[in-house]
Amino acid sequence: MATAKTAKSAAKAGKITKQKTLVIVESPSKAKTIGKYLGSSYKVVASVGHVRDLPKSKLGINIENDFEPEYIAIRGKGDLIKELRKEAKAAGKIYLATDPDREGEAISWHLAYLLGIDANEPCRIVFNEITKDAIKNAVKNPRPIDLKLVDAQQARRVLDRLVGYQISPLLWRKIRRGLSAGRVQSAALKIICDRENLIKSFVPKEYWNINAVFKKGKSFTARLTEQDGKKLTVENGQQAEEIKAALEGGKYTVSQIVRKERTRKPFAPFTTSSLQQDAANKIGFTTKRTMMVAQQLYEGVEIKGQGTVGLVTYIRTDSVRISQEAKAAAHQYIETNFGKQYAASNIYTNKKKDIQDAHEAIRPSRIELDPEAIKDSLTKDQYSLYKLIWSRFLASQMSAAVFDSMQVSIENGRYGLKASGSKLIFDGYQKVYSPNLDEDKDKLLPELSEGEELQAKEVTCEQKFTEPPSRFTEASLVKDLEEKNIGRPSTYAPIIATLLERKYINREKKTLVPTELGFVVTELMEQYFKEIVDAGFTADMEDKLDDIEAKDLNWKEVVRDFYGPLKEELEIADKAIEKVQLEDRLSGDICELCGKPMAIKTGRFGEFLACTGYPDCKNTKAIVKTINVKCPDCGGDIVAKRGRSGKLFYGCSNYPECKKAFWYKPVNKRCPQCGELLLEKHTKNTKYVCSNDKCGYKE
Repeated sequence: MATAKTAKSAAKAGKITKQKTLVIVESPSKAKTIGKYLGSSYKVVASVGHVRDLPKSKLGINIENDFEPEYIAIRGKGDLIKELRKEAKAAGKIYLATDPDREGEAISWHLAYLLGIDANEPCRIVFNEITKDAIKNAVKNPRPIDLKLVDAQQARRVLDRLVGYQISPLLWRKIRRGLSAGRVQSAALKIICDRENLIKSFVPKEYWNINAVFKKGKSFTARLTEQDGKKLTVENGQQAEEIKAALEGGKYTVSQIVRKERTRKPFAPFTTSSLQQDAANKIGFTTKRTMMVAQQLYEGVEIKGQGTVGLVTYIRTDSVRISQEAKAAAHQYIETNFGKQYAASNIYTNKKKDIQDAHEAIRPSRIELDPEAIKDSLTKDQYSLYKLIWSRFLASQMSAAVFDSMQVSIENGRYGLKASGSKLIFDGYQKVYSPNLDEDKDKLLPELSEGEELQAKEVTCEQKFTEPPSRFTEASLVKDLEEKNIGRPSTYAPIIATLLERKYINREKKTLVPTELGFVVTELMEQYFKEIVDAGFTADMEDKLDDIEAKDLNWKEVVRDFYGPLKEELEIADKAIEKVQLEDRLSGDICELCGKPMAIKTGRFGEFLACTGYPDCKNTKAIVKTINVKCPDCGGDIVAKRGRSGKLFYGCSNYPECKKAFWYKPVNKRCPQCGELLLEKHTKNTKYVCSNDKCGYKE
């Protein structure tokens, strides 16, 4: 019988080997974080996203064989798959730990196929946050692969492929190469185009605001709202002057004072879409930037003294649910740092009753990791987004803000005016998360009493016009898509990115503006593929796709019902649509090679000038936009340019002789400290910064 000592020696010599448990995740950074938590008896490797997918070169769906997908190993991943098979063969046990959503479930299913793992065996582990406890608990509770989730993902993938790979080539032939259509993308584009059409067709309507300014210790303003007890709209200047004369000839009397406490409850913790909206509105992030940074926070960041830490829970979720453990930790933190009066038991409900509630809302994985305490370990973007998530979650578990409000009604003959005031008397959740609403700002009225007569200092009449609906920003588009049930939060960022990339829309001062190309494509889609761009149809399809997961609806049946009408529409459209000629936008420049006008064209990196004599003349030029600032080195014009990545920068027009360049826009203003040009860099507390990195001046 071998002693412990001899057994140990034998193991050391390699005669006895203990097989490790293999854990496969999606990303290398996540593998690194999880590997530290699981220890030496586990080996954690990354699949680096999908390993098997539909081929790029063809449709990849066998329509005759009931829409069977024809999956292949992704090109370039042969060596990785070979390495995964080698690791799987050497492992004693294999766990598939891809993301806890439809896409992650499908990746696990594909991995199981490639590695010869039985999908019905307990090989799948899931966790909502990358913390030591969550990982250890997941390993203790493996489950089979959820084939309903896989089918839901396959249905989406197949539908999107059928639309994209059959309508897009049609757009290439009829309009121009490089265009695309999509099941959700095209519906989103139509929403943006419809809004622009509303703006263009809008006819402003005149109205007037009439205000009386009073002074009793301090000045306050009351607005005219009623005539003879009914709501009043003043439609023109003559009516306004008549009312003003009547008010000036009458007496003002306080008819009613209503005092009450008004409360404002905190917002629910973030879902994916509300995070995208808040990040856009509060810290100026695009949806793409938000998701990229959120993914970093989820997968793990190196924190000084603590190693790699997953800072937030899973970032793709429709749910506002919070675990009891997270609630308890938040309450303890609030009571310790702010006092018991700030803690509350708030209940939040999901917008959709039948939502799959497997995930929590987005929250910090450890509430004690205050953003300020770990700021030095984070990039600027990571800190900004983490602070937003941390503050919103903590606020969601806090008491309501309380305001002392006062509503005053004032009568003058036939007319009624109203004034309102409020004062914050308990900040509650606003101690950590302020919504910055105008109605929440202190606006104090003087002490008044019912029956009291008031003297007006002046009566003002202000002409106004109704305004058209505003253009969509990324935040408001995300909100609209969610309300219309179009797409899913995880798809919003790539949809907007695709619309921008295809030049269907432009981003102008944070608003999304459809281009001529966007209108042309939408009009064509409306005429020949009405259901694809119809918001109601797209929303109904989303519900059916959810039902595959939630109610065992057969995914091929959904695809079958969708494809029948689409096939007929494709055949009609191909015969009926004639080649669309997009009109050239002339720049006013003349081609120096052949003398023909130059037109503004759109390419991969933005707009450029091209000769209208193409293909006989292939002259192209960059569009040079001067900003009326001279180069400090040579006196040439500073012009706006785009680099190879498409990013805007500002450089000297005398390049390559002068290589002066700036990432931020220079202004005709010199630094008072060193004399260099100042650059525009608008942040919350900064307008300009010095272009000299060593100076550090800002204002």
